[in-house]
Amino acid sequence: MKMKLSTEVILYLVMGVLTTVINVVCFFILVQYQMDYRIATTVAWLVSVLFAYVTNKHYVFKSKTSTITSLLKEMLSFFWFRLLSYFLDLGSMIIMVSFLNLNETWAKIIANILVVIINYVLSKWIIFKHHGDNNAT
Repeated sequence: MKMKLSTEVILYLVMGVLTTVINVVCFFILVQYQMDYRIATTVAWLVSVLFAYVTNKHYVFKSKTSTITSLLKEMLSFFWFRLLSYFLDLGSMIIMVSFLNLNETWAKIIANILVVIINYVLSKWIIFKHHGDNNAT
């Protein structure tokens, strides 16, 4: 049986790959300049979350917000759930690098695969569940 992927899922995967590339490249560059992997993970997370918010809002979920209040609510929700995924990312990195002695870059790639999957579920079902709002709040 063949499963047809929706345009939304394909766009999310493309943007997720780009977000992951931004995250890993940023991390790799910072580590090359002798930044501690935990700080590099944090900086890479910030850069990639900003990219992810813009691309998810405009290209993947085509979310339209009609008021500043709804925009702020959506942004705060997005960043809150991404903060949770940051802790998953950082926790995974600490376990894989400090305890399992895995190469930092490979650990980063593995952690990001898990994060991309969890972020899609959260974005689809919680953050961007409405493709627009009709409430003028």
